Amino acid sequence: MKRRYFGTDGVRGRVGKTPITPDFVMKLGYAAGKVLTRTSMSSGSPTVLIGKDTRISGYMLEASLQAGLSAAGVDVMLSGPMPTPAVAYLTRALRLSAGIVISASHNPYQDNGIKFFSASGNKLPDDMEFEIESLIEKPMDCASPEFLGKVRRLDDAQGRYIEFCKSTFPNDFDLRGLKIVVDCANGAAYHIAPCVFHELGADVVSIGVQPDGLNINENCGATSVDSLVSAVVENRADLGIALDGDADRLVMVDAEGQVYNGDQLLYLIAKDRLAYSDVKGVVGTLMTNMGLEVAFREKQVGFARANVGDRYVLETLLEKGWLLGGEGSGHLICLDKHTTGDGIISALQVLAALKRHKTTLPAFLSELTLFPQTLVNVRIDPGFNWKENTSMQAEKQKVEKELGNRGRVLIRASGTEPLIRVMVEAEDASQAKEMAERIAGCCLAEAA
Repeated sequence: MKRRYFGTDGVRGRVGKTPITPDFVMKLGYAAGKVLTRTSMSSGSPTVLIGKDTRISGYMLEASLQAGLSAAGVDVMLSGPMPTPAVAYLTRALRLSAGIVISASHNPYQDNGIKFFSASGNKLPDDMEFEIESLIEKPMDCASPEFLGKVRRLDDAQGRYIEFCKSTFPNDFDLRGLKIVVDCANGAAYHIAPCVFHELGADVVSIGVQPDGLNINENCGATSVDSLVSAVVENRADLGIALDGDADRLVMVDAEGQVYNGDQLLYLIAKDRLAYSDVKGVVGTLMTNMGLEVAFREKQVGFARANVGDRYVLETLLEKGWLLGGEGSGHLICLDKHTTGDGIISALQVLAALKRHKTTLPAFLSELTLFPQTLVNVRIDPGFNWKENTSMQAEKQKVEKELGNRGRVLIRASGTEPLIRVMVEAEDASQAKEMAERIAGCCLAEAA
């Protein structure tokens, strides 16, 4: 069965266009409320926590969700701006029926989305999403006045989450003596991340902490690290930490301005764990650099690739009973610390590793050699069947034969745009670029 509205990370789109409109989001809230009312194990009305990032559209969508949930007889708690992983944590800690985040993560302010967490702090199961979608199509009703849901604000959400983040850092360590630049992307962690690192003893320089509703992810954060690199060098800081708009991604920068992506940080966390515990395996994605696969093989650590998206990384981790996984984009999951990817907590795991081994990012990662990767995006018309593009498939096979076991090719459709992404990894950067462009050129010729 195919979802109509839910994607890999909830319901997302351009504000003002279906499904991100006030009327649709109210129906979505009502449908979710009806499903929660039916499935809730607690006595009385189910209670849902709503958090959001700093987009201006969050006010409108928050009100719409409130109305829909209340009409379905569901009580609502509002946290205000709060990282996505914070909502997952608070939902579980407060024994609530579900959590909802209004965010489009790393996208610009013109986009927004609605994502759900179950009572256990995980993404909603597929069958529940299908049931919500089926109810959206039906006429909206309203509970009797005495059974309407009530709304209240969770005033201590910020403090609760800060303490939770700090609890994932070893008790016998602190960050004294470290100067850290923290870029919060003018997003949901602007009032939280600097506090976490400061309270653990670091000298913190904060950037991207002046959200105005329109500047989220704009030339800042994990998707645009130039400003962080400059700030680290200018402030002579030891490290830089970049989060995205909803603070579930992490990219880091060393004292020289060198950038470290999710693949490198995932390897660092796994290598640190090996020093004091058993690591059965690590989950990456189809896009994870081949260098990690080689490095984990040498350390006799299992490695599996999931489809692109933290949802699929988590599913594979649970399937295999492993604890560590992530994506090159910076979604890192440490299931021994949290139920979902968390940029702040992932940064704390990296910092704990550096403290434990009395080392630096470049020194601890010196043994990891990443394969040069070239990614070419090819814009196509909606409905274009790229899988039946015979010339592209023939070129792909030719490239794979040339590479042998010294590289790989991945072609996939974007989940959010009419794009085909052609990725080639090879030991030589110029070879990877030339091969990716050859394959993309065949797709362009066919699409034209």
